[in-house]
Amino acid sequence: MDMKSLYLLIALSPLAGAIIAGLFGWAIGRRAAHVVTIAGVAVSAVLSLKVLYGFLNGGAVFNETVYTWLTVGGMEFSVGFLVDSLTALMLVVVTSVSLMVHIYTIGYMSEDPGYQRFFSYISLFTFSMLMLVMSNNFVQLFFGWEAVGLVSYLLIGFWFKRPTATYANLKAFLVNRVGDFGFLLGIGLVLAHFGGSLNYADVFAALPQVKDQTIQIIPGVDWSLMTVTCILLFVGAMGKSAQFPLHVWLPDSMEGPTPISALIHAATMVTAGIFMVSRMSPMFELSDTALNFVMITGSITALFMGFLGIVQNDIKRVVAYSTLSQLGYMTVALGASAYSVAMFHVMTHAFFKALLFLAAGSVIIGMHHEQDMRKMGGLRKYMPITWITSLLGSLALIGTPFFSGFYSKDSIILAVEHSNLAASGFATFAVLAGVFVTAFYSFRMYFLVFHGKERWMDAAHPASHHGDHADEEPDHDHHHGLGPNDKPHESPWVVTLPLVLLAIPSVIIGYFAVGPLVGGDFFNGVIFTNLAAHPGLAAVMPHAEHAFEMGMHAFVTLPFWLALAGVVTAWVFYMKAPQIPAAIKKTFAPVNTLLENKYYLDEIYFAVFAKGSRALGTFFWKICDMLLIDGLIVNGSAKLVGSFSRVVRRLQTGFIYSYATTMIVGVLALITIWFSQLIFG
Repeated sequence: MDMKSLYLLIALSPLAGAIIAGLFGWAIGRRAAHVVTIAGVAVSAVLSLKVLYGFLNGGAVFNETVYTWLTVGGMEFSVGFLVDSLTALMLVVVTSVSLMVHIYTIGYMSEDPGYQRFFSYISLFTFSMLMLVMSNNFVQLFFGWEAVGLVSYLLIGFWFKRPTATYANLKAFLVNRVGDFGFLLGIGLVLAHFGGSLNYADVFAALPQVKDQTIQIIPGVDWSLMTVTCILLFVGAMGKSAQFPLHVWLPDSMEGPTPISALIHAATMVTAGIFMVSRMSPMFELSDTALNFVMITGSITALFMGFLGIVQNDIKRVVAYSTLSQLGYMTVALGASAYSVAMFHVMTHAFFKALLFLAAGSVIIGMHHEQDMRKMGGLRKYMPITWITSLLGSLALIGTPFFSGFYSKDSIILAVEHSNLAASGFATFAVLAGVFVTAFYSFRMYFLVFHGKERWMDAAHPASHHGDHADEEPDHDHHHGLGPNDKPHESPWVVTLPLVLLAIPSVIIGYFAVGPLVGGDFFNGVIFTNLAAHPGLAAVMPHAEHAFEMGMHAFVTLPFWLALAGVVTAWVFYMKAPQIPAAIKKTFAPVNTLLENKYYLDEIYFAVFAKGSRALGTFFWKICDMLLIDGLIVNGSAKLVGSFSRVVRRLQTGFIYSYATTMIVGVLALITIWFSQLIFG
């Protein structure tokens, strides 16, 4: 098989499964639908591993056009594949996590009437992401970009009979349109100023000629072309990768089924922005202003979204805000020009975040679809596999030495500490404070769910007291939970097997990958960093070459002690002295209210944009359209003609004497005018 055929097979196998399950699922049945979609993703996963293995052994870069679908003048719009080490890494991450999610879905969605439709959607989602990461031009990148947005809309609103689900998918769609508008403007600047081509290779080749070029957005004010282009492209990444302030859609995406939450948050849609900026590293390296903008955005997201995770009681929303915070870490690494470190964290995060989401789904299954952590507790003895895999995922998330998350997260912190950008001071504080916050909310969730009093018994018997968390009022939502005679139970093997398989890389892959991905030459010629101008990555590379020493050294570093402090604080607050968080909540009630209302950003957006746009529309409708256009111009001119016609019509009497009188009066008027001109000449 030649390389073009190989890459086509990787890209199209999930699409074939999606088409068969989507169009013919009603005929082939549930079992055949999941078999054909899993087979398609499995083919892509196996072949992706083969591609990655090739690049680990010096494989050649593939960059060819597969099909040209439009030619305008000298410009071509085509489907083309660029497969290099960056693409190979993303292929493995996307297909392997997607395969685990597909298998998991068999158990999680077993009773859902939309079973075949769901499998079709998640396979289509995988295809869209593969087209995005394999593209060699901006047009195909934008196609994949919009395709993952469209399918995410379908998946978040999969349970479309729920008003909350339809609200969430519409919110995700609209917020991403804001980011995509900026992204499209950035692509437009590339087309206009970078040699008239949208192929990556041509655009990068044109950089020396345009790096100092300026444009005038406001007449008389010069702007750096590179800065404006990079910031606009990054606005697209802010939407897809849920960066502040375009992050508001991601927590609400929890309204979709848990498998798609794992797929969106771990390996597909939200990582698209990080991948895109890494792919465009030759451009971003030419603008310190853009890099500072990226770093500040990531810092705010990493810290302030982590704060929101502390006050969440829905188990899936805690993991969702964790995703937001970790995406902030990746973005900070991009701002520090440590693109390889950001992609390394994309990979490690994909495994342990998918693990945590699927483990949360397993808990929801065991708790009969209860999601409120205040109605859980003591599940360790009922769900041992879910418990141990959740613990491993949580340890990876908080950056425990030798776990995968440690190597990528500590590399980000080290790179930011050695960055020379103006924003690096605030970014360093944010990522260090975020270590404590992440450890605290992660183990708050862990302790509330798996340890302590079995509060689900209180929930099943409302007459009993609320135990250790009587200070908190539970949410009364659509989840029914356990009945009085029910007990939690471990999930079936199709659910627990993906947990075990994801737990393995969550623990070990960082140790083996940090050397080649960060300290080695895996990304040489693919990701470009000016180490002289941006020394953050240079500070990380010597440490990354010695994974064991890096892990041992961690025990004397500040991030380790901050993470440990977060875990201990969570244990004290929720296992030993639950009155402390209740007292803190009461003392700092305004802060707690601010966090519970998510900084009131939804309300601000609704007031400014939703109500504002409606008010603007009402103004244009009633004033501009009805009053000025319809009332004055259209109807007004008609009324003027009608009034003039009524006056003229009165002169047409049909009597000869009337016309004779008019003629005499006219002649007398002309004679009068003539005599006036003679006399006063």
